Amino acid sequence: MTTAPTMLGQRELALRERAGQVIPGGMYGHMRVTDFSGAHPQFMVSGNGCRVTDADGREYLDLMCGWGPVVLGHRHPGVTKAILDQLERGDCLDGTSPVAVDYAELLVDTVPSADWAMFCKNGTDATTTCVTIARAATGKRKVLVAAGAYHGAVPWCSLRGRGVTAEDQTHLIRYEYNDLPSAERAAAEAGDDLAAIIVCPMRHDVRRDQELADPAFAHGLRALADRTGAVLILDDVRCGHRLHLGGSWEPLGVRPDLTAWSKALANGQPLGAVTGIDALRDAVSSVYVTGSFWYAAVPLAAGLATLRELRNGQALPDMLRTGTRLREGLAAQAATHGYEIRQTGPVQMPVLYFAGDDDLSLGTAWAEAAVRRGVYLHPWHNWFLSAAHTDADIDAILDRTDQAFADLRDTGS
Repeated sequence: MTTAPTMLGQRELALRERAGQVIPGGMYGHMRVTDFSGAHPQFMVSGNGCRVTDADGREYLDLMCGWGPVVLGHRHPGVTKAILDQLERGDCLDGTSPVAVDYAELLVDTVPSADWAMFCKNGTDATTTCVTIARAATGKRKVLVAAGAYHGAVPWCSLRGRGVTAEDQTHLIRYEYNDLPSAERAAAEAGDDLAAIIVCPMRHDVRRDQELADPAFAHGLRALADRTGAVLILDDVRCGHRLHLGGSWEPLGVRPDLTAWSKALANGQPLGAVTGIDALRDAVSSVYVTGSFWYAAVPLAAGLATLRELRNGQALPDMLRTGTRLREGLAAQAATHGYEIRQTGPVQMPVLYFAGDDDLSLGTAWAEAAVRRGVYLHPWHNWFLSAAHTDADIDAILDRTDQAFADLRDTGS
């Protein structure tokens, strides 16, 4: 088997040097690889199926899938055709393309809690719009948010303190995920000024184990929202269309009033969405949310093609099967090499930590060994499976991760 060299390539290094002159920090946000690795390439030039290629031509089996958006695989033929067909007709036009109606109809038909849909560009747009709608509907201000939960990268919900004032988050009240009594206390603190409860389908904070929602907690939040008149918002940006097409809490029998969507909607095209119930239709019409590119036709065409494929194909059961195969293989490898690991969350969105690795140095060393062997994964953020991962691809990944465990053992880590 041919593996990637251990050193970053010359084109990669040259691009980093150039980027450092014109992009703050050389890159920014969650994709600044120097924040989590000394071995991962910063620059990618292509993707195909479940593989990506860096600036120096090195190919990797991809377990990040663009950090979630790629659910069918890079350059999926059906989605690519929809993109090119729409691009020939136009993208950013003076009026909304009819594809927006086609897609909204299909999304409403797919999601049981949706009576209407509106579109935006990303997950932060979607969650912010949900909060705005909830405040418009209730005339209230306070929003209950799980401690440590990520709902976007703008001041009202940012987890980073720099550049964010206390006033930006004055009306947020924190509760603990899967702790219904703490949510009840937060609601009591809000009193008669409670507009919304926002919650992720599972706890997926970074640098910690993922935590599935306790059904009693989910049902309890629904009851709390009903009792207080608050709007229940499900932030399904990260999980949506990977765990369940109708919404990630559908298997629990809990339906939100509003749902924020993005990531996997359009298989890599920039698209977010908000869906909601009829009772909030007037509130939606009363708020002003918009953007010059929110109505672009190409991402909407990609979203329509993606959802059609997800509805008609085997993507979700395939990801469940291959994710299970990956989890079982990694567990066996770790045991063979003498490492104790924890794998948590859904198998379609796995995260792996080493026991006792409080500073994440062991996990980082293993992730760097994996990327040098040709598997692109993250040391402390959850990974993502796509429908393009076949059993043969999982076998190839496991062959390389096995060597990464051996590399780790050989270094004495």
